[in-house]
Amino acid sequence: MNPILQCSHLTKTFGTKRALDDINFTINPGRIVGLLGPNGSGKSTFIKTANGLLTPSDGSITICGFPVGIETKKRVAYLPDKNFLNDSLKISYYIDFFHDFYENFDRQKAREMLERLDIQPDSQLKILSKGTQEKVQLILVMSREADLYLLDEPIGGVDPAARDYILNTILSNYNESGSILISTHLISDIESILDDIIFIREGHIVLTSSVDDIREQNGKSVDALFREVFKC
Repeated sequence: MNPILQCSHLTKTFGTKRALDDINFTINPGRIVGLLGPNGSGKSTFIKTANGLLTPSDGSITICGFPVGIETKKRVAYLPDKNFLNDSLKISYYIDFFHDFYENFDRQKAREMLERLDIQPDSQLKILSKGTQEKVQLILVMSREADLYLLDEPIGGVDPAARDYILNTILSNYNESGSILISTHLISDIESILDDIIFIREGHIVLTSSVDDIREQNGKSVDALFREVFKC
């Protein structure tokens, strides 16, 4: 089985600060992986590096065997932790834009998800609530048949009801031969959908494990182990 993502001795520095320090791990196909750590632990830095927005200072990341670059852009669907859409434009504009830009974008899937939420494609984003705008962003990302979905804090700024919708959308719409990496510090909210976890603190990998192994070997939930490791 060839890995979806392979990270080898990855280091990212900003001046004298090591945001990521000699990171090594692999993500295999068909897995939902939680990249878990406190705020400022390096989660967003890793996701931006895997998406090609930042360049490694040392080491490497490959996705489907390719170094991060033009080839991996075709295979990665990225949801940033901040709004990336111009709210003066209509949702339909972005559906057309994604359809033209990404060969693996499913326009019909996007429209069906919008319809289930009773969101009109001709609506301007600025008339929608913040939570609904975030759902639109997620719909655009999850409507791609990607090999790897990189989701940076997808539930960080929304209410509990919206979190349930977001998690259900992720589970129902990703390419099951691909994998998902979810960055968050809200462990209890996403634990039920995770196959594997990566604990990160101050740019260092503290633990990698399957969720089943944590429960069997430690007799604890991921949330309980996280609180113990990070003294929450």
